Amino acid sequence: MLSIAVCDDEILECCRISGQVKRILQDMGIAHVLYEYHSGGELLRAARRFDIVLLDILMEGLDGMRTAELFREEPCREKAFPGEASCEKKPAGEASAGKIPRPLLIFVTASREYVFDAFEVEAFQYLVKPVGEGRLRRVLGRAVEKLSVSSREFILVSSGRRQIRLLLEDVVYFEIFGRVIHAHGGGGDTEFYEKIGVLEKKLSGKGFFRCHKSYLVNLRHVEGYSRQEALLDNGESVVISKRRYEDFCQAILAFMKKNGGIL
Repeated sequence: MLSIAVCDDEILECCRISGQVKRILQDMGIAHVLYEYHSGGELLRAARRFDIVLLDILMEGLDGMRTAELFREEPCREKAFPGEASCEKKPAGEASAGKIPRPLLIFVTASREYVFDAFEVEAFQYLVKPVGEGRLRRVLGRAVEKLSVSSREFILVSSGRRQIRLLLEDVVYFEIFGRVIHAHGGGGDTEFYEKIGVLEKKLSGKGFFRCHKSYLVNLRHVEGYSRQEALLDNGESVVISKRRYEDFCQAILAFMKKNGGIL
């Protein structure tokens, strides 16, 4: 079931957009739950995880662009009121807890002025009001398709006193230091305790390969490789051990064939 938020400080407009979304998803036969918010602070304080957020930019107090920035950083606390928006930073050992699945962000606003700023907060779509139902239907269809195509597979790991839901697609590679595993991803690093051999077994068949005793690499993020290293799409590289090179070549070839990389 999809969890969707609509945030607009004009109550009638918020209701109108929510009604459109509800009709469209019902027509598509998609189970969903819809929440309405009338300020950026109210959205940030919501203790819920959303799959899709439709957000106005031109709002009083905390505008939509700043709301989106804070939303992308990490869940905000009670003090995220308009005019005093702030996030309470977690201790270093728990910083990774913010890497919950990120919602698809759709701006629905009356101005074209901020369309380029939308890229900075990784917006999925930018719609200018008034939005026709046909246009919104196409955008929501693409959003639903993106959510369904994405495997959204995850593992639960213990970091400090927290259980963290770690999306596999977001992990570029795992690295072990002593007894601590570091999950390196686009949103930052997550640290947790696990034996890398145990983690390797858990990830069997999930597109990961142990190219070195200290590294488990996500084959989705491999852009190239040599006999010594795998080049990753985040600009980093990891070592490929000599005895694992041939197996790595077979693994990356099989992965590419399965995912359409080779015709």
